[in-house]
Amino acid sequence: MEKLKMKSGDAVDGNVAKIAALFPQCVTERLNKDGKPELAIDFDKLRDELSKDLLEGSEERYQFTWPDKRAASRLASTSTDKTLRPDVNASKDFWNTKNLYIEGDNLDVLKVLREDYLGKIKMIYIDPPYNTGNDFVYNDDFAISQNEFDERSGFIDEEGNRVLDPMQRNTESNGRFHTDWLNMMYPRLKVARNLLSDDGVIFISIDDNEKENLSKICDEIFGEDNFIASFPWRKRTAKTDVPFGISQDHEWIIAYARSASFLGAIQGKERKYFETEDFPGRPWRVHDLTKQTTASERPNSFFTIVNPKTGEKYPANPNATWRITVDTIDDYIAQNRIVFPGDYPFMRISKPVLRYWKEDDEAKAGENFGKIAVSTLLPDSVGMSLDGTREITNIFNGKIFSFPKPSSLISFFCNICNDKNAIILDFFSGSATTAHAVMKLNAEDGGHRKFIMVQLPEVTEEKSEARKAGYENICQIGEERIRRAGKKIKEEAGLQGQDLDTGFRVLKLDSSNMEDVFYTPEDFSEVDLFNSVDNVKSDRTPLDLLFQVMPELDIELSAKIEEKDVNGKQVFFVDGTYLIATFDMDVNESTVTEIAKMKPQYFVMRDASAANDNVLDNFEQIFKHYSPDTIRKIL
Repeated sequence: MEKLKMKSGDAVDGNVAKIAALFPQCVTERLNKDGKPELAIDFDKLRDELSKDLLEGSEERYQFTWPDKRAASRLASTSTDKTLRPDVNASKDFWNTKNLYIEGDNLDVLKVLREDYLGKIKMIYIDPPYNTGNDFVYNDDFAISQNEFDERSGFIDEEGNRVLDPMQRNTESNGRFHTDWLNMMYPRLKVARNLLSDDGVIFISIDDNEKENLSKICDEIFGEDNFIASFPWRKRTAKTDVPFGISQDHEWIIAYARSASFLGAIQGKERKYFETEDFPGRPWRVHDLTKQTTASERPNSFFTIVNPKTGEKYPANPNATWRITVDTIDDYIAQNRIVFPGDYPFMRISKPVLRYWKEDDEAKAGENFGKIAVSTLLPDSVGMSLDGTREITNIFNGKIFSFPKPSSLISFFCNICNDKNAIILDFFSGSATTAHAVMKLNAEDGGHRKFIMVQLPEVTEEKSEARKAGYENICQIGEERIRRAGKKIKEEAGLQGQDLDTGFRVLKLDSSNMEDVFYTPEDFSEVDLFNSVDNVKSDRTPLDLLFQVMPELDIELSAKIEEKDVNGKQVFFVDGTYLIATFDMDVNESTVTEIAKMKPQYFVMRDASAANDNVLDNFEQIFKHYSPDTIRKIL
């Protein structure tokens, strides 16, 4: 049996393997800090392979840098041995839901998610701190131990008592105003990029204060070629009492694709086909029905199109007539070649468009038909900040959260992605507006999108309305919003909403379930090792262990879990029999045999679970007899 490593993967190892595949001559061996051999890159040889003329020393080049940038970049690649512990009581429909709400520092959470969500997230939306001096910025440890970092930062006094919280307001008086913010954002975005699918996209809300810096680090992380657009979002109507007499009524939402495979309607580089129930097995796409010709140039194309289902009229533009003529419009409608606004909820169009079938495109493969574009000028329907405030105030019957984004804004970007089964991540989730938007959109179009919310449990202000209402931290607000919004959405959907997933699993970031001896046995004496019969911390539950095992086996944290009794032992079944795990003590051959007969893909148990030495001796033989293909692992 193999032993589970019980920590997230180190991204550097994967990068070394990629370099080795491309340039094997650039990979060598060295001794690591523990004196053990490891693969490493010979950067002198790699430079020779990548450039004819090397940049040396202080030679001028274009770059964007700040103090600790390299450390922030390396931080994204390091592993974490932290784990996510489930809280069944705080969850809603824990055993059946596909949605996740995760409490904890989002950098460590992203690293845990990197294990089994690598390349699986279709869309990320975040509304991070704007670095105005009034919001919080995480203090990440780049080069020293946590205690040493806390002492240097003034978080711990001489007697070892914590005096400040490690997440402080980033005011200009600290001398590192932009630097602290960049060091906080850079590693998080770098890890987040790896979570996106090839056709995935990230949308980031920001104001003028850090927009330029954010764009520069996104250019580095995602690539300038993958920049999609900067959407100006009108957050309010004009104010009069403002500096310089200029009212900053707009914020920005910048969008970057994971790669050129992004197939959204805003700047996709590939043709996108839809498969809808009204045309099973016949994919189609749309193209602008207008043509850049005037009414005088094409008089037969200057007419009004009438939607036969609604009677709504769409007159031609005198300077951009229809692509078809008045004599052919009836035939096009009869052939279902015309798509009208409202025909498909996922399409945001304000006038008729022309449908093309995939087989027609393949027959005319050399022809470039173009595609529909979404303007960076967002429609009024996305709402303003006041709409977001009204929305959450109505849910809680009071103003307990300041300036949340309206759910309609997030829904707009979800629709651009055009994937009803998308996994949508928000790792600065605040009041959980994104979760609200996902549930509402699923109710509207029958989708099965899943959300992952991540939020640090920031403590609410002592005299705030939220604290008066009983909410001690922001996570409690977000979780309660999902409960209340989900209930309302389901009620309004009626029979259509009976199968709507409005639940969520609460997972809380914590230290590893394993004792330190599990990771660094060389630091313990023989007496310590002898006393550490069990390598699992005493306060951890079997369900805790399961949720640390799942990411390492590439199993999503939202996977279906069932708890059953097998010969008197608590046994977990994940995704049917894909993973079967037991962490009970005194497991005997009968239990192992019964599990082996079920032929799981994976079986996991603790090395301390065996009832006696005979069980361990017979374990391998039992599986080789009943299920030789099962991958067996212990912790």
